[in-house]
Amino acid sequence: MRTGVYGGTFNPIHLGHVHILKEFIARLALERVLLIPAGTPPHKPAPHLAAGADRAAMCRLAAEALPEARVEVSLMELERRGKSFTSDTLAQLHGEYPQDEFFFLMGEDMFLTVDRWHEAEAIFRLASLCASPRSPDGMEKLLAKKAELEALGARCFVEDIPFWDVSSTRVRELAAAGEDVAHLVPPKVAEYIAAHGIYAKSE
Repeated sequence: MRTGVYGGTFNPIHLGHVHILKEFIARLALERVLLIPAGTPPHKPAPHLAAGADRAAMCRLAAEALPEARVEVSLMELERRGKSFTSDTLAQLHGEYPQDEFFFLMGEDMFLTVDRWHEAEAIFRLASLCASPRSPDGMEKLLAKKAELEALGARCFVEDIPFWDVSSTRVRELAAAGEDVAHLVPPKVAEYIAAHGIYAKSE
């Protein structure tokens, strides 16, 4: 099975994530996608990180709007102690789904630095790297990096997916101010954020 692996803090998952996911499903003929909310992200601080259970719940709600493929939420990184490394996640997935071919979906910044990640060679061996641009000159940079990574033994797919200017930071800011975020996240995710006060300012 052609399986996409889409990890991130998803704090929260938003329409930009959904858009990219739909495009990758179509362009790479993915049959299943595993959404994997990060536990302790090794690459960036996350001081406003919502509880893992809430982020996973929002991912499940977003997955309902993606009928193009089987989209499942995996808790493996939330359940893992310590930092969540991509190499560990991919190795675990290979053990659970030995017949699958894995496609690791990522944004521009991640793709441009992946060769410096923990056990990068294992990542190259365990999954194809799939990226899309997040800046006006992103495709040029991604294609140059693709050649560099392929020289190191990686398999890469760079797709020119139109970038939606939506960020989790903006969603959190609006939610904290008590404003509607339904134009930035899937409808059920907006309802969940409001009902549970996920990003409400503490008194």
